[in-house]
Amino acid sequence: MATKTVETTTSLQKVSLILVVISSFLIPFMGSSLSIALPLIQKDLAINILMLGWIPNAFVLANAALVLPFGRLADIHGRRKVFAGGIIIYTLASLLAGFSNSGMMILLFSSLQGLGSAMIFATAIALLISIYPHKMRGRVLGIYVTAVYLGMVFGPLLGGFLAQNFGWRGIYFANVPLGLFALIILFAWFKGEWKSSDGEKFDLLGSIIYASSLSLLMYGVSTLHGSLGKLMLVMGIIGLVIFYMVEKRCPNPVIPLDIFKNRRTSLSGIALLLITVATSAMWTLLSLYLQDLRSLDPLTTALILSVQPLFVALLSPLVGRITDKSDNKMINITGTIICTIGLLTLATVGEKTTLIFILTGLSLVGLGMGLFATPTNRNFLESLIDKFYGVGSATLSTMVYVGQTVSLGILLFILTGFMGDVQIVPSTYSLFMEGLHVTFIVFAVISAIGAFVTFMSRKYRLTEDIK
Repeated sequence: MATKTVETTTSLQKVSLILVVISSFLIPFMGSSLSIALPLIQKDLAINILMLGWIPNAFVLANAALVLPFGRLADIHGRRKVFAGGIIIYTLASLLAGFSNSGMMILLFSSLQGLGSAMIFATAIALLISIYPHKMRGRVLGIYVTAVYLGMVFGPLLGGFLAQNFGWRGIYFANVPLGLFALIILFAWFKGEWKSSDGEKFDLLGSIIYASSLSLLMYGVSTLHGSLGKLMLVMGIIGLVIFYMVEKRCPNPVIPLDIFKNRRTSLSGIALLLITVATSAMWTLLSLYLQDLRSLDPLTTALILSVQPLFVALLSPLVGRITDKSDNKMINITGTIICTIGLLTLATVGEKTTLIFILTGLSLVGLGMGLFATPTNRNFLESLIDKFYGVGSATLSTMVYVGQTVSLGILLFILTGFMGDVQIVPSTYSLFMEGLHVTFIVFAVISAIGAFVTFMSRKYRLTEDIK
């Protein structure tokens, strides 16, 4: 049974939501604004392109590889404790990264940021559903999704403003006051602890195998066009097979495999992974198209691309309230269908397509994601017993990170297949456009499969027991 050392009150609910919103805004804000900072970091610190590329990769890999072990640790030792540790580490790492004077230093502190981020995302949703009653969970999950997507919206915009006026260090330093504000709230008003596996042992061996294997897998997918990438991918898959075999025999596994016996849980997780794969690399692809082929400046490009996450941010609270009242199973299915239509719309973009048409495609994808995200997260988590809230929250985050990496890997694989290793210049525009069309068609097919999986998940009862 879950251990709650404090009685849930309205004030506690509000404080928990404020803390989760702040932390859930900070991390995607950092991730999306970092793309603005990279050219300035390269120029200021004189680092090579390989190390430059590893700065965001280190953040993502550390986050993805550690979020699941931290979810399990939170279930054992306390979700508030791990959440607080994450905010402390993330804030401190942001401060230190801002003072970096070499590529190696900023790479180290980016990894530390990823570690703190993993602790936050492993516990944020778990805390909300531990504190809020069932009838309000759709609403608060919608607000959580809104915070994440607002971070994605404002990352490039605020990041560009900070970089232009305060340099790249300003982006890192901007995290510090918000982090300190969250810590003040946490230690002053957020009292108590929530844990569900008190006294159980932590699976250290399984965690090491998992973190290593997932890192190899994600690195391999992101560099699939090279021989080393293929080798890393194969090693990652083998490692995950070994992890599965170890976990089956472990009395206290890092991820209880029984949670996936619930079809509603497993299908909701698969659907989330597929839709993330189908939509994540869209920003990168359209950013290249708008800046290189259409000669738009970075700020205008950011404003255009922000339409999609803005739709998700605006819709998610409303959709959350609707699912609390009716648990309408057709909402997320409709979302995946609209998302697929939006991707097919973008697959028809040409070199002279009007910006209104592109905005329409982005709006359709955003509308679809807005209808899909909150109900799917809710379905996944509501299918779990409270003992697994921490590891369930971490599993959701893992699905997103793996989906983002696979999405980018598919994009790079297709583009390099059409263009080779050359730059995007007028002589290669036609090859780039062929790659763009094929990529969006592939993403639309993946989204359609996600729609089918979502449709199948509606058959299973919310209260299906986990043995």
